[in-house]
Amino acid sequence: MCESSAYILREGQEELIMESVGSLVPIDGKIALRSIFGETMTVDGVLIEVDLVGHRIRLKAI
Repeated sequence: MCESSAYILREGQEELIMESVGSLVPIDGKIALRSIFGETMTVDGVLIEVDLVGHRIRLKAI
């Protein structure tokens, strides 16, 4: 599978916020995440990195 895990960086600490992320969409300064299971989450943050080989998405809280 090609899904990734999403992490958010807050105050120097990285926290797992969602596993099995299938899509990521920027919306008005926020990031909308959707898992392959239909779970959704919107995060106040910016994209730092998408590592396709490592299956990791890194966001920074704002």
